[in-house]
Parts: sequence; C-alpha cells; structure tokens
Amino acid sequence: MIETFGLNQIIFFLIIMAITAVVAGFFAGFFGIGGGIITVPCLFYIFGAIGIDKSFVMHLAVGTSFAIIVPTAIMSVFTHYKHKAVDFGVLKTYGIFVVIGVVIGSFFAASMETKSLVLFFSIIIYLLAINLIFLKDKTKIKLKFNLFQRTVLGFIVGFVSSLMGIGGAIMNVPILKFVGYSINKAIGSAASIGFLIAVFGCLGFLISGIFIKTNIPLSVGFINVPAFLIFIPITILMAKAGATAVHKIKREIIAKLFGLFLIIIASRFLYDYFNL
Repeated sequence: MIETFGLNQIIFFLIIMAITAVVAGFFAGFFGIGGGIITVPCLFYIFGAIGIDKSFVMHLAVGTSFAIIVPTAIMSVFTHYKHKAVDFGVLKTYGIFVVIGVVIGSFFAASMETKSLVLFFSIIIYLLAINLIFLKDKTKIKLKFNLFQRTVLGFIVGFVSSLMGIGGAIMNVPILKFVGYSINKAIGSAASIGFLIAVFGCLGFLISGIFIKTNIPLSVGFINVPAFLIFIPITILMAKAGATAVHKIKREIIAKLFGLFLIIIASRFLYDYFNL
C-alpha cells in the first residue's frame, strides 16, 4: 500500500499524474471531451500500483475522473462560449435524456466487477477510435432528432459515459454534427452536456461508494482526493488552451492521431482484462 512507499516513489506518481493532467486537459478543450478517456486508464494503473483493492480500482478511476471533469468542463464550456460555439438549448432538448442514462448507469456500475468494467471500457474505446480514424468531418448522415432519437441516443450516451468516466462528447460531437451543428458548435455544445454528465456521474459514484462502505485510503466514496486536487488546476488551464486551439487549427490530423492513441489504450486494457 501507499503507506510503505518512499518519498521518491510518491514524487514519481505525482509527476505521472501531473503529466496525465496536461494531456487530458488539452484534449478536453480541443475535442470538447471531458478528458476521461486519458485520465481513467492512467488513474487505473496508478491506483493499481499503489495497492488499491482490485475490486474497486476501476470504480475509483472512473469516479475520480468524473470529479476532475466537472471544473474542467466549466472552463471548456466558458471558452467555447466566448467563441459563440455553445447552444445551451441542447441541454433541455437532449441533455435531460443523457442525465437519465448517467444516473442509472452510475449505480449499475457500482455493482459490476472491475474486470467487467475494464472489458467494457476497452471495447467502447476501440469503437470510438475507429470512429475518429475513419469518419470524415464531411460525412453526411442527417438525423431528424425527434423525441424518440433524443431519448434513445441520450440514454445510451449517458449510460455508456457513466461506466467509463468520460464526458460523452466523443459520442455527442458526431451526433450533434449529424443534426446540423457546425463542428465547432458541436464541440462547444457537447462540452456543456459533458458538464451535466460529470456532475451526475460524480454524485453517483460518490454516493454508491459511501453506501457500500469501500473504505479506500484518502478517498470519499469512489473519489480519490489527492488525485482530484492534483488534476484540477492543471486540467483547467490546459482545457482553456485546447478550447482556444480548436478554433485556430484543423482537427482532422489530430483526430486520427488521437484515434491511434486510443487503440493503444484499448489494446492495453484488453490485455489487462485477460490477466486480471
């Protein structure tokens, strides 16, 4: 456990967390995502390395990721709003169904084993990576976005996001594009939905962790306090930088590279699944 670590080991893990926060924060602003796709895997390995109970290590990574996303999303939304790239109306017409999926999913996740969560995470990351690599911004898929579509898609996005500790924008950006939003407005509006996902996901993992009495060191429910405090200032600054950058450079090449990066993450998680 962490109590037996020397100063050098503790510093090493703090540095790893800081580096992760820089990368996660930038991509959070750049793609309108919450950064959880990067944060969750890193926290999973860090928590595992310091001896957190394997039964809860993935839950802790997901719950902590949601807590980190909340202030990061606020900064991301604010920056996109200054560029007039946020439609808050989407929260009322679509976001409410996403929240319902998050609430149900977050409590469902608490009953799952870490191994199941790892497999689910790896499969979804593979699918999202393929989407980033092969789906072009000019792809024409038009959705009417009627009540049925909003309900089903919103619930699926919320449910999947709650099991992965992500802001859901990596799914919401394509959805909003397909209903007529420009790419920049889709990113900004998806960031606002990501804020709702993070808030309700954070509360769900906080309450469920307390309810089942996890007693994880330096944590409240499924939220690790030191990781939260380290990530917050860094991710907030980097989210602002990423949200500003997206309005100045092309996303296509970055998206494909990010997709390849996700394939590496998913492959590593799949390997861990067979070795847990």
